[in-house]
Amino acid sequence: EEKSFLTIGGGYYDINDNEDAAELRLEWKGRKFMWGVKPIVGLMATTDAAIYGYAGIGWDLYFGRRIVATPSFAAGAYRDGKGKDLGSVVEFRSALELAWRFDNDTRLGLMFYHLSNASISSNNPGTEVLSVGLSVPLN
Repeated sequence: EEKSFLTIGGGYYDINDNEDAAELRLEWKGRKFMWGVKPIVGLMATTDAAIYGYAGIGWDLYFGRRIVATPSFAAGAYRDGKGKDLGSVVEFRSALELAWRFDNDTRLGLMFYHLSNASISSNNPGTEVLSVGLSVPLN
């Protein structure tokens, strides 16, 4: 049976530049609905008071029973707080998560993602984040 998940994560924001901060993430991943696509809704915040709310889609790709790769794409609204100015309120997230699936379907994963405004603003520095997440099945 396909499950939905609640993920709690934390990591290193802006690993590619000099405005680093700690990242905290809360994310819901729904059940697949079409062509294996799952809805994703989440909220990310940093210790520099930046906040990003987003919604998008992802796909779970299984390698054996234990390893799950989840590429995803999301769009959302970003406020920089006292942190890095990404150039726009509208920001896009492209991500890849590699997770280990336990017998009870809980997953422990490492996610790498890129945030940028896809050049809809002339200022588009972008940022990369490396984040660890624990995903707990909801059903």
